Amino acid sequence: MIFIIISITVVYLLLIGSLILGFDRVKLFELGYLKPKTKFSIIIPFRNEEKNLLALLQSISTLNYPKNNFEIIFVDDDSYDHSAQIIADFFVQNNAFANSISIIKNIRTTNSPKKDAITLAISKAKHDWIVTTDADSSLPKYWLDSLDECIQKQQPDMIVAPVTYTKTVGFLENFQLLDVLSLQGATMGGFGIKKPFLCNGANFAYKKQLFKTVNGFQGNTEIASGDDVFLLEKATRQKTTQVTYLKCKHAVVSSFALTSIKDLIEQRVRWAAKSGAYKNLFGKLAGFIILVQNALLICCLPLFAIGILRPKEFLFIFIIKFGIDFLLIFKTANFFDQKKHLKHYFLASLCYPFFSVYVAFIAVFKGYNWKGRSYRQ
Repeated sequence: MIFIIISITVVYLLLIGSLILGFDRVKLFELGYLKPKTKFSIIIPFRNEEKNLLALLQSISTLNYPKNNFEIIFVDDDSYDHSAQIIADFFVQNNAFANSISIIKNIRTTNSPKKDAITLAISKAKHDWIVTTDADSSLPKYWLDSLDECIQKQQPDMIVAPVTYTKTVGFLENFQLLDVLSLQGATMGGFGIKKPFLCNGANFAYKKQLFKTVNGFQGNTEIASGDDVFLLEKATRQKTTQVTYLKCKHAVVSSFALTSIKDLIEQRVRWAAKSGAYKNLFGKLAGFIILVQNALLICCLPLFAIGILRPKEFLFIFIIKFGIDFLLIFKTANFFDQKKHLKHYFLASLCYPFFSVYVAFIAVFKGYNWKGRSYRQ
């Protein structure tokens, strides 16, 4: 029993350790002064986002990039609030964007409304580079400049870029921030060891031709979410495709943490529900090891209570996980200039094993709600 427990912990240590090494291998991208060349089609699906749109719209209005070098396609996924009107009114007041903004209605053809929305928008996009983000996000001033310089310097076919939460207050929101920082650290680490397996559709760019070459979302449309990771999987299987991570502080897209435990669980169940369809072997293995390690910590509690596990052994397992996780999150928090939020790490690390195992259990045996719609496995 003790041998199995220690073996799992050592494997976990090696996994997270490799991601930490990978994180350091991804070099920081410094924004220079290249003349903008790339033309982008930015796609933003939305459904009932009237409470979140103002931050996005204001950030769009302050983008530094030449306005004739990008278009924004908003895709209304059957909203029944005032989202579409808010978008239209905002850009009526900002005439400079009059020729670069459009709002179209989504056309449902699959079980994944968001994938339908992106596919539809790509079919109408004018430019060769597609960029996706979320309606509850906020875009940095030099966002498109960063993507453009990455394209000019590295000539990639797909770019994965950083995402974080901002203005987090209280333990619940900071718990989510630390979770997202761990995911971002793992994302960068995966690229650093040349095994990319994570990305975030809130900050994702790729060539339109690449989307067509891999047949878009075909093969994954029965799964409601996953418009980002499934496309990444397809791209990495193309031997001639160059996929890169843009580790640039000027490219960080920010969003807001959820304010209720119920919404958080629904969101994480949605994220977990797509993992069964992953084809990336390293990604599946990494997810399995992380889940097993968290479950192991929970199982160690009764083993410790009944005397099978000695205090030193229990402490050894906890300290290894606590320490290696902290190192990855610390490095990520340092990149995002969010180290002040690490004060919540100790309590979050105690809660996380129970949270992650519960979410995994619910994802297997129950469906979830997303944007007012119900989905089942």
